Amino acid sequence: MKRILRSGPVTLLAIAALILAGLAVRSDTASAEGARALPPPALDPAPGQGTSSVAVLAGGCFWGVQGVFQHVRGVTNAVSGYAGGDQKTADYEMVTTGRTGHAESVKVTFDPRQISYGQLLRIFFSVAHDPTELNRQGPDTGTQYRSAIFPMNAEQSEVARAYIAQLNQARAFKKAIVTTIELDRAFYPAEAYHQDFLTRNPTHPYIAINDMPKIADLKQAFPEAYRSAPVLVGGAR
Repeated sequence: MKRILRSGPVTLLAIAALILAGLAVRSDTASAEGARALPPPALDPAPGQGTSSVAVLAGGCFWGVQGVFQHVRGVTNAVSGYAGGDQKTADYEMVTTGRTGHAESVKVTFDPRQISYGQLLRIFFSVAHDPTELNRQGPDTGTQYRSAIFPMNAEQSEVARAYIAQLNQARAFKKAIVTTIELDRAFYPAEAYHQDFLTRNPTHPYIAINDMPKIADLKQAFPEAYRSAPVLVGGAR
């Protein structure tokens, strides 16, 4: 559905179909029940001496995930891209086939003195996407829209695994979390027209239906972490 809205004129029928699909899916999510912050991770890295760290996360269409983290305090950059496959297939038209191994992902650069990796995961699971949907998110289907975490090191992997186990044990969701943890996967920036897409197109039907509610949820559930002015990329390639 995202491809239809990008590639040509949007028909009233296409918009209506997207609205129905989006609302049907959102009816089972925490967002539809009202924004809520999940419990903080029991295991979370202590602030280090460094001023910059990276997290790579995938939760459906990267437009919305990027938009959420661009509004998080302590985040210094958030770039849409691809992770999970080879460099030669890190191309939007190829990734949309669902046969490249890539997931639409976001590389989040953050200041660990202001926000921890565990806190980013808390926002990721609380408002950025629904981690119980397998190989889909909202109206988008395919492995390229899977929920995944791409740890940068062993510590991030340990924190992610522990938090998923913690949330499943607490039955934080009605269904089990299906988020995969994929090690040793490189990140490749997406095309420039995908960067800052939510900020540049807030009234785009796909964004308005599927992603702007996530920004509202972030503000409601994490007021201390929300910032109104997003940090922008300005184009990656």
